[in-house]
Amino acid sequence: MLELNQVYEGDCIEVMKDIDDGSIDLTVTSPPYDNLRTYNNSSIWNWEIFTEIAEQLFRVTKKGGVVVWVVGDATKKFCESLNSFREALYFVDTCGFNLLDTMIYHKSNYAPAYPTLRRYANTFEYMFVFSKGRPNTFNPIQQEKVLKNYKNKKSYFRQKDGSQILKIIDCDRETKDAENVWTISPTKAKGAGDHPAVFPEQLANDHILSWSNKGDIVLDPMIGSGTTGKMAKILNRNFIGIEKDPEYCEIAKQRIKNPDYKPTKPKTNQQPGLFPQEDIQKWCEIK
Repeated sequence: MLELNQVYEGDCIEVMKDIDDGSIDLTVTSPPYDNLRTYNNSSIWNWEIFTEIAEQLFRVTKKGGVVVWVVGDATKKFCESLNSFREALYFVDTCGFNLLDTMIYHKSNYAPAYPTLRRYANTFEYMFVFSKGRPNTFNPIQQEKVLKNYKNKKSYFRQKDGSQILKIIDCDRETKDAENVWTISPTKAKGAGDHPAVFPEQLANDHILSWSNKGDIVLDPMIGSGTTGKMAKILNRNFIGIEKDPEYCEIAKQRIKNPDYKPTKPKTNQQPGLFPQEDIQKWCEIK
């Protein structure tokens, strides 16, 4: 078994082979889907790589453990690739996971749709939540109610035959469970350097709280700038991180060790996740 609370440099398919069967409580990760970014030219994504990772994740996940797979689709010739759905089906039909929930990560700030694509701006990614059997843990994120302290709310529930039955819902509390659409700002995280696709800290935080308990082991096999490991440490979970690119691996290690870490010698002045000014100008000039 790999030593806990470490970030390992290497190919996650090979490194995960050193993780014991059924030892991971939760995986929170986002793959380099559809090769939308180069990641220092260190990342190649294809179906063969995906299937090997998915099968390893099933092997290392505990019975009742959860995998959160944050993914989207590239657009080519006006059409989405649909690879996110193909991956979800492989996790279930081939690996043996259950699809516990299809959640949406809604980005509160986003790039505009390029005019020639003939489509609306893409403002979300999928967060597929897979479980290995019945999930062991669910600690729902709480949101403040618009109306507080109202009791015995009446709700109608439609039955299979179309009829409705009236039930009394206990609402004598000031919060409610969050829904499965999370609106989160993909802002630049402190200490993440020039990583082009930094995981939002709030997203990692809320998934770790939802599907694990203190002392559990959280895995991110493509940890990038280290967000999952950082939030796991803050929330008193153990973690294992794996990153192929040496530069990002060092950023992840330092960022987890020291939240105030600031990488030196940035490669460019461009903020990851945002358009360079010249691209914005070209976009605005399109007729």
